[in-house]
Amino acid sequence: MWILVNGLAFTLYLLTAFIGRPRAGSAAPAAASPGRRNLATLSMLLAWLAHACTFALVLEGMHEPDFGFAPALSLTFWLVAAVYWVESLYYPLQGLRSWICLLAAVSLLLTWFFPPYRVAPAGAGLAFSLHWALGIASYGLFGAAVLHGFMLWSAERALHQRRPGLAGLGPALPLLTLEKLTFRLATLGFVLLSASLVFAVLFSARLFGEPFEFNHQTVFGVASWLLFAVLLLGRHALGWRGRRALRWLFSGSALLLLSYVGSRFVLQVILHR
Repeated sequence: MWILVNGLAFTLYLLTAFIGRPRAGSAAPAAASPGRRNLATLSMLLAWLAHACTFALVLEGMHEPDFGFAPALSLTFWLVAAVYWVESLYYPLQGLRSWICLLAAVSLLLTWFFPPYRVAPAGAGLAFSLHWALGIASYGLFGAAVLHGFMLWSAERALHQRRPGLAGLGPALPLLTLEKLTFRLATLGFVLLSASLVFAVLFSARLFGEPFEFNHQTVFGVASWLLFAVLLLGRHALGWRGRRALRWLFSGSALLLLSYVGSRFVLQVILHR
């Protein structure tokens, strides 16, 4: 059952990515015909609902929980799609749709080929569950912020060089509005990441008798938190904008990706543990 629902979501995401892609030589995907846009919107909604059903099957006990890197990526891009869907009700963000759907499809494909990782710390209890859930939610928000950041970077690059930006990532929004959305998502992601780290301290103290278990995941997680803290402080106190702020955002997001998905990938795929 899970494979069928997963396959349906994968197919619909690919269909949406194909329907919603910008035409060759076009930097304004919003100029597509209303019928094509509506079809892509409906297809993405159905893909997102099918994707949600894969998680519902886990909650209903019809599929075993998996704490591996591939399901973490799958849940992350499901949340990215949800953020996009809400924003698209208020802003013209059609240029992001094909990219998000393609990434979500790839994340679903990964769950088919990599072995499950079903080991949760024994006795961790509610604190571990909240740490994991809030951490993945922060992944989703930072993932959405990074996609907005690439859109902002492409628009600024096109403006300075007087040529089209990346396909599908044209300046569909005023740059100030796009920048505000990017760092609003980063701020909310930082709040959730901070809460996730607090719960990590709680269950680590309970299980190991110390606030942090010193490992790669902890190092990358704390390092990413520090980078995001510096970024937000720099924006609010020093007025950081443009490429400088984006470099901090991309660097912090890369470290955050390594902290859970990267460590799980190494354990599962490289070390087979």
